[in-house]
Amino acid sequence: MITAGVLSLQGDVSEQVSHTKAAMHDLNLDGCVLEVKVKKEFKDINALIIPGGESTTIGKLLKEYGLGEEIKKLARKNIPVMGTCAGLIMLGKDTNNANALGLMDMEAERNAFGRQKESFEVDINIPRIGETPYHAVFIRAPVIKKPSEKIEILAEYKNKVVMAQENNLLAVAFHPELTEDLRVHKYFLELIKR
Repeated sequence: MITAGVLSLQGDVSEQVSHTKAAMHDLNLDGCVLEVKVKKEFKDINALIIPGGESTTIGKLLKEYGLGEEIKKLARKNIPVMGTCAGLIMLGKDTNNANALGLMDMEAERNAFGRQKESFEVDINIPRIGETPYHAVFIRAPVIKKPSEKIEILAEYKNKVVMAQENNLLAVAFHPELTEDLRVHKYFLELIKR
């Protein structure tokens, strides 16, 4: 049995939980999804999602509750960690956020497509998850800048990197939990088997 955790400090937690459960069901995985918010809840998870929200707030809460180090321990054990939107910012190196985890060898540019009113939906190609375009929801979305050669670029939009992977770490600029398409979550959960 596997346990997927969703960091439950701030942001779109319930949507991530629902989507992860649905992806597990479709993959016939025996497991559960746990909202994690205290240190002891990290010890038995096989994967972790850092959801979208407000990256400065998430960073401050990670520091206040000592959870940043718990996430780093997971990453060092090759446990899959996915960050979506603000979660992407937390996975990278962010000179504007001293509490960013710096787990992936990349930088994140906040609000790369504009503020809230410039949010949009668009079909993008993510060959790793299939030939059918993926309908992506971008809300004050970041992009990946200065990815090192360790980073595998999985998707771009307007020549900007919006999805990338570094070993067990997956960074997604858009909100896969706000669509009916489970392919991003399925891809992430399949990383557990590696």
